[in-house]
Amino acid sequence: MSTFDDVTVQVRRESALTEEVIASFAGSTDDRFRTVMESLVRHLHGFVRDVRLSSAEWDEAIAFLNKAGRITDDHRQEFILLSDVLGVSMMTVGVNSPPRSRATESTVFGPFFVEASPEYERGQDISRGMSGMPCYVHGSVRSVDGAVVPSARIEVWAADDEGFYDVQHADQELAGRGHLFASSAGEYDFWTVQPAAYPIPHDGPVGDLLTAARRSPMRPAHIHFMVSADGYKTLITHIFVAGDPWLDGDAVFGVKSSLIVDFFEHPATSAAPRGRRLDVPWSEAVFEIVLAPVD
Repeated sequence: MSTFDDVTVQVRRESALTEEVIASFAGSTDDRFRTVMESLVRHLHGFVRDVRLSSAEWDEAIAFLNKAGRITDDHRQEFILLSDVLGVSMMTVGVNSPPRSRATESTVFGPFFVEASPEYERGQDISRGMSGMPCYVHGSVRSVDGAVVPSARIEVWAADDEGFYDVQHADQELAGRGHLFASSAGEYDFWTVQPAAYPIPHDGPVGDLLTAARRSPMRPAHIHFMVSADGYKTLITHIFVAGDPWLDGDAVFGVKSSLIVDFFEHPATSAAPRGRRLDVPWSEAVFEIVLAPVD
C-alpha cells in the first residue's frame, strides 16, 4: 500500500521541479537578475499548476508569441500592445510611482514613440498637414514645490482626427510629433490637431485576444507627453480629452482622472495664438506639468 496518496505525490513532484529550476539560477552573481528569475519561475510554474495547463494550450501560447514576434517591426510593437492590454504596462507604472505625489501622474508609453523626432520652436505647428481641427496646447513646467523648471525638453506625439499616427501611414514623413524646449520661465506652447479616439492595431494576435475576450480595442482621444529636465524624473504621460466616450473603457487601462483635460473649442478667427489666422474652428488645451525631483 502506498505511503502517500496520489495527490500528495503529484504535489511533491511538481514542487520539486519548481525548486530544481529555481536552484539553477543560484550561481548568478547578479542579485537582481537572480531575484527576478526566481520569482518568475515560481509565478509561471504556479500559473501552470493553478489552471492545470495542457500541452496543447502551451503550444498555442507559444504560437501566439511567435505571431507577435513576426508582426513586430520598426513601426509596430506587438509585444508592447500585449503588455498594454494585459495591464502589465500600467502595473509597471504603478509599482514605480509613489502612493502620493504632487507631480503629474504617469501613464503608459505606448507603441508609437519614435526616436529622433524633429525639433520645433515654441509656438510652432507640429502637425505638418495632418488632418484635424487645429489645436493649441500650452502650459508651464514646474517642480512639486512650485519652482519654475526652465528649458525642460517636451516630447509630444498624437494621432490625427481619424485615429492614425504618422508611422501607420505608408511612406509618410513624421507628422504630429516633435520636441521643443520650455522657456527660461518654464512656459511652453505648440500647435497640433485635435486628437481623436482610435482602436489600437487589432489585426494581429493581440486583436485576436481582445476578440476572444469580447473586449473593445478603443483608446480615448489623447496626446502623448514625455518631459525631461536635469535633476528631475522623466515624466511619461498623456492628456485625455474631457468628454470622450471611451474614457471609462480604455483598452490599455491608461486613463487617470488627473490627466483628463478640457479642450475648449473656439470659432474661426484672424487673431489666434501666435498670430495664426484660422478660417475654421480650433481648440485649446492647458496642461500644467509638474515634475518630481530625482531621489
